[in-house]
Amino acid sequence: MQQDVKTRETAAPTDNIDLATLVADLNALLRLKTTVIGMKMFATVAEMEAIPKIRRPNAIHTTDQIVSMASRLGWTVGITSADLVGAQCRAVIGLAPTDEKWLKGESYVGVWHGTQEDAQKRQEALCTVPYGRYQAMAVSPLASGRLNPPDICMVYATPGQMIILINGLQYTGYKKFEWGVVGETACADSWGRALATGEPSLSLPCFAERRYGGVPDEEMLMALSPAHLAKAVVGMKALAKNGLRYPIAPYGIQSDVRAGMGASYADRK
Repeated sequence: MQQDVKTRETAAPTDNIDLATLVADLNALLRLKTTVIGMKMFATVAEMEAIPKIRRPNAIHTTDQIVSMASRLGWTVGITSADLVGAQCRAVIGLAPTDEKWLKGESYVGVWHGTQEDAQKRQEALCTVPYGRYQAMAVSPLASGRLNPPDICMVYATPGQMIILINGLQYTGYKKFEWGVVGETACADSWGRALATGEPSLSLPCFAERRYGGVPDEEMLMALSPAHLAKAVVGMKALAKNGLRYPIAPYGIQSDVRAGMGASYADRK
């Protein structure tokens, strides 16, 4: 069986979140190079097509390409299952069934895996949106507000930026984050898992996301709800007041560490 998914949970209501201000704060805190975007699933195609300034593909793409049209080009793009290249892209976002044929993963044998058993284990490990709920999906720059609100936000960032974002999420209401790496189809680690569970989901973008989506070597991806992103920004602002901010200034590997540690961990009465 596929990995079970939980009922969506959010950190707080999203109705009062100013998305444009949220993105401005995030960019100021992390100096991001890539546009922060949102993704939203739709029960009907008509709902997706009603989004202002929505673009529709005139060719067949991977979901990675569609996501990067928003994050790299700033476009608002909507798709249905017919716009995607195959069952793998469709299934991760719930636009195709994860049936017996899909689970076998036979097309990956001799390519990504040495045996059919290995390919099936990878398919079973993917976190996907349940099939039958949605007919369409759209992505858009988060600051545009066109998805009003999106189901998830997607932040591409370097490891240094990403750890500060995670620290912001953990500033209050601490929890240990535990993420996995499925390997190929890493979008199941990020947008697939975040859509299915509502939990912040970190991934190492895979070969396909880098080859077809143009994700550079240095970037990781965090997918999370608008409420979780707002919580992270509040936490990062508090950390910044304590001198814990991005960019992280190297202290020097031969310097006396006591002065630096004292600035951060001195008695704070």
